[in-house]
Amino acid sequence: MMVRYGRLGAGGVPDARLDRSEALRYLGYTGQQVDEALLTRFNRLADECERVIAPSFAWSVFDIDEGRTHWKASQPEATGSVDALDAAADAVESRSAASSAEAECPKGLVPRVALEGCDLVLEGDSIAEHLRGACKVALMACTLGAVSEREMRKHEAISVADGVMFGSCCSALVEAAANVTEGLIVSFAQDMGLTTNWRFSPGYGDLPLSAQPAFLKALDASRRLGIAVTSTNMLVPVKSVTAVLGLFEKPADGGEARDACAICRLRDGCELRKRGVTCHG
Repeated sequence: MMVRYGRLGAGGVPDARLDRSEALRYLGYTGQQVDEALLTRFNRLADECERVIAPSFAWSVFDIDEGRTHWKASQPEATGSVDALDAAADAVESRSAASSAEAECPKGLVPRVALEGCDLVLEGDSIAEHLRGACKVALMACTLGAVSEREMRKHEAISVADGVMFGSCCSALVEAAANVTEGLIVSFAQDMGLTTNWRFSPGYGDLPLSAQPAFLKALDASRRLGIAVTSTNMLVPVKSVTAVLGLFEKPADGGEARDACAICRLRDGCELRKRGVTCHG
């Protein structure tokens, strides 16, 4: 599938506007009064962030390679009775005859979703559950680029406070860029008569960060967007996002919304959840 890429705000693509209330949340503000002088300083930095940084994006849609994909399947309860054993045998036979899209993950192996046309294999219970029932998978990446690294270093050198505030503005801006990029995928899916679920990034749930190199390769994001990955699988520039969405022929889970926080390892101590918000908006 063709990779679509470009800069936000160009070529008919919507621009990304950072949510200043979100940037303030990143700084730890939860509705308390903000000093007027500090707020003026923050707004100046937010204006500069939007003026000097032009986020870029890439996304593409892939078919699922059913032959290399294994979904987590429920196991029949072994009660020891003849009826239970017969039921288990019938279930195994039925699963063997079923489409490989519903193939049970072999014992001892991690569930995995493989994509056609690239080397990316998404491993883990959480991503398999996220994509269960999908007919296609969309990959997306967006970044604030090298200029964001340079600008953050510049402001840190001028003032620690300015550096922290500018960094929070960059975080809000890349989140806005991710929202716009996700919106492009949602519109594409709607044009195909499909629906989508929410975006899911490496590092969420048990989807490992080690997926990042193959993820970037699938989108040619290193060449197109200038995103690299470190030896510890962290993205550079830091203000970059990669994510997966499932495309469905009908609303996921019969139209019922999933809890985007349910699989997050940080949910119990998450400061955003304590404030009644999430990192997914």
